[in-house]
Amino acid sequence: MSFSNWILFFFILQIIHFLGTWKLYIKANKPAWASIIPIYNAFVLMKIINRPKWWVILLFLPIINLILLPIIWVETLRSFGFNSRKDTLLVIFSLGLYIYWINYSSDNISYIEKRSLKPLNPVEDWISSILFAVIAATTVHNYFIQPYIIPTGSLEKTLLVGDFLFVSKFHYGARNPMTAVSFPMVHDTIPLLKKRSYLKNPQAPYFRLPGFQKVKRNEIVVFNWPADTVRQFFVREKRVEKPIDKKSNYVKRCVGIPGDTLAIIDGFVHINGKQTILPNRARPQYTYSLYNAKGISSKKLLSVGVTGFNRKFIISNITQNSYKALLPYIIGVTNNEPNNFVVLTRSSGIPIKVIRKHRIKIKESLETQKRVTLTLEQEKKLTSNKILDSLIRKIDTLKRYNTSFFPNRITYNWNEDNFGPIYIPKKGSTVALNLENLPLYKKIILDYEKNTLEIQNNTIYINGKATDSYTFKQDYYWMMGDNRHQSEDSRYWGYVPENHIVGKPVFIWFSVDNFNAGIKNWKVRWDRVFTTVQGKGERVSYFPYFIVLFVLWQAYSFYRKRKKAKKSNS
Repeated sequence: MSFSNWILFFFILQIIHFLGTWKLYIKANKPAWASIIPIYNAFVLMKIINRPKWWVILLFLPIINLILLPIIWVETLRSFGFNSRKDTLLVIFSLGLYIYWINYSSDNISYIEKRSLKPLNPVEDWISSILFAVIAATTVHNYFIQPYIIPTGSLEKTLLVGDFLFVSKFHYGARNPMTAVSFPMVHDTIPLLKKRSYLKNPQAPYFRLPGFQKVKRNEIVVFNWPADTVRQFFVREKRVEKPIDKKSNYVKRCVGIPGDTLAIIDGFVHINGKQTILPNRARPQYTYSLYNAKGISSKKLLSVGVTGFNRKFIISNITQNSYKALLPYIIGVTNNEPNNFVVLTRSSGIPIKVIRKHRIKIKESLETQKRVTLTLEQEKKLTSNKILDSLIRKIDTLKRYNTSFFPNRITYNWNEDNFGPIYIPKKGSTVALNLENLPLYKKIILDYEKNTLEIQNNTIYINGKATDSYTFKQDYYWMMGDNRHQSEDSRYWGYVPENHIVGKPVFIWFSVDNFNAGIKNWKVRWDRVFTTVQGKGERVSYFPYFIVLFVLWQAYSFYRKRKKAKKSNS
């Protein structure tokens, strides 16, 4: 729905409200005209039902208003003596229209000015508590802080798989929910039921509250994946059209901001002609080919912090029981002969306690070649330690025309290591438009900014008018993962519009290793618990300080209770 359609819908609601309540306003000693004045009528109604005026604000918040409206309907009935369970059910299931019957058919009703606001029974008390808890939690979730879990390794070494984050909505300004009808506090799918959590229509216009800052270059940002056309990841299904705020949440580093010209040269990002300098907490990674004629030692790789590679072990006395014990740790079997049983594991290998408990005769087969992911610091350590014969960083210098990388047109020969240069659009800026560069901006013109686009006789027509330029209506960003060769990011699907920005990750409140291996195999990373995401210097955990403050608070509370008890007994 367009903004004008929403205004029309708003005024229709005022008329519906007036026709269904004007007599009740009179009964409550309020003028009938007060029921038709937009917004003012809501404040008057709050006074009639003896509820706080700030509820009016909640009526303008999508999703929250859908929870609050039935509460207001019930409260309106009870302000005029209709307290039965039948009345409550009728007004809810009639979507408030039962109030019309009360308004026109009951001349003998009277307004109860000082009615009791306490729930009529324990069940109502329980339901009321849950509803207002949901309203409070949804408000926090939509406008202040949203929890988020890192599911993939695209920012590995900087943010790890299994990091539990708090994402600030207010730093960049909270985005008002665009999907007006949705299940509260869930994203695009209802847990357990695995059903869509929202209605595609109506859609509210994009609106963002004022924030404390703009998105800065090289900040980590959570955003809605612009290319999202799937309902569930890793499930084959037809293309799904999603509302913007129901597209999958991604977290990447914003390497390019509006107005930048970006290029990737041999794997390194360049902004406006200069190689970008990342924050010292950033740990960009690249794929390397390792070689050692005597075999590559897994222990030596682990000693410099290298993970994410596979290991091969040979077992000479495999049994059914020992095989079951090994299952949580192996990712494949390459030879199943009992006396030469060969398994593949992750870099963590097989715990020594498992080997000893089941008396497994095992040795690691050292490979002469490996492909691993390293940071530049790890590359330097491996080179200085001289534990390898060669170490070569993967750089794709072969430029071949393809459709894999943005703008996904066969006329472009960019790849993940050598890309661009490309201009990142800024709101209000104008670019020259021709048939050669049109693929770079086509999705912006058509999908993100909702224009029509045609090409006739080599002439570009936007909204039916011939043009050789285009002025952008909003800002755009360029997002990339720090794990450069294992990240699906803007190199594949292009720009991220400003209206897709969700928030800024600010805090890691919990972190576990082996996140995808099941909760039984989780290992808490205590050094990451209660740490900040952004910032300078090494990451510091504030968890010990939290524990100290918590203990002190509990001791203080206990002291106060004892003091109060002594005072009451004396």
